[in-house]
Amino acid sequence: MDDGRGLVLVVEDEPAIADVERRYLTQEGFGVHVERDGAGALDAVGRLRPVAVILDVGLPGPRELDGIGVCRTLRERGDWTPVLFVTARDDEVDRVVGLEIGADDYVTKPFSPRELVARVKAVLRRSEGRAGSLALAAGGVRLDPDSRRVHVDGVEVALTATEFNLLAELLRAGGRVVERAELMASVWGVADYGGSRTVDVHVAQLRTKLGGASPIETVRGVGYRVGT
Repeated sequence: MDDGRGLVLVVEDEPAIADVERRYLTQEGFGVHVERDGAGALDAVGRLRPVAVILDVGLPGPRELDGIGVCRTLRERGDWTPVLFVTARDDEVDRVVGLEIGADDYVTKPFSPRELVARVKAVLRRSEGRAGSLALAAGGVRLDPDSRRVHVDGVEVALTATEFNLLAELLRAGGRVVERAELMASVWGVADYGGSRTVDVHVAQLRTKLGGASPIETVRGVGYRVGT
């Protein structure tokens, strides 16, 4: 059921945790659909077209159907529905792998249900963009905030909501050096979440997708800027 904000797909094999997530999301006006495994999750994304997916990393079953496998499959299919990982493992390697395959955010158990809902809202805000904004460009890269599309030398490139907003913030800076802490605040909406490694991983992914046209330069020990 969609109660106004859109449908969120919760993929969680622990019923008690799924019930808490459902209750708090419903209170905030979201519709909620719950799946217990990766196969059900992939089917539900195709059928229900959720606005976001809360995805437990440690799902039962084969590795290709755990949380990371599900996210990887969605991205390989060209589905860029915002994904927020939930995991019991507080390990930087797991976190980085999740970000590298296209997750938009990451929460570690035990978590505050209110924090989880706040992060879902933040991911959705990032995916909405800023209406009425002018197109941004650097070299062969062109970003349209209204349509939320990015083209490299005329060819459209698919980005996650977080990657899109990260690129937009760098382009808006107009060659000014943007510190990692500033990017965490403007893109993720928090003073420090996941440390500078989170920013670095997303920048690396951006550069890969933009290829040789990437205008992003590293300023060691400080942050990033768009080359002029």
